[in-house]
Amino acid sequence: MHEYIVAWLGGMLLGIATVGYLYVHGRIAGISGMLTQVLNKKTFVRSPAKWFLLGMILSAALYGFWQQPNIDFVVQEPWLFILAGILVGFGTSMGSGCTSGHGICGISRLSKRSFVATACFMAAAMLTVWLTRHVWGIL
Repeated sequence: MHEYIVAWLGGMLLGIATVGYLYVHGRIAGISGMLTQVLNKKTFVRSPAKWFLLGMILSAALYGFWQQPNIDFVVQEPWLFILAGILVGFGTSMGSGCTSGHGICGISRLSKRSFVATACFMAAAMLTVWLTRHVWGIL
């Protein structure tokens, strides 16, 4: 029961942060868009995105320090993580946003494009899990 409460609280905090960021700054809390703002020399200084991203990183670090979860990585090869990150970067560029941008922010604004994008990446994720577990027997 405890994990359900933690998941519910996490979802509530995510919703509050997303809506708060939109109302306070007038911008969508999509992570790929925020990362683009932070990496751009012209927008870095005046962008509140750096504080949002820093808060995400610090809160995850604090949670890990506090709870000390036992995380078992499936892939041990660092080059696979780098390749995955590059592929995700290309995907967010091609899809005009990341999963958080479309799935949380776009759907809440009733964006048709976000409904389609979310359906596509959820279908791709389900297919990937099915293939890796039942066809290839990896996981």
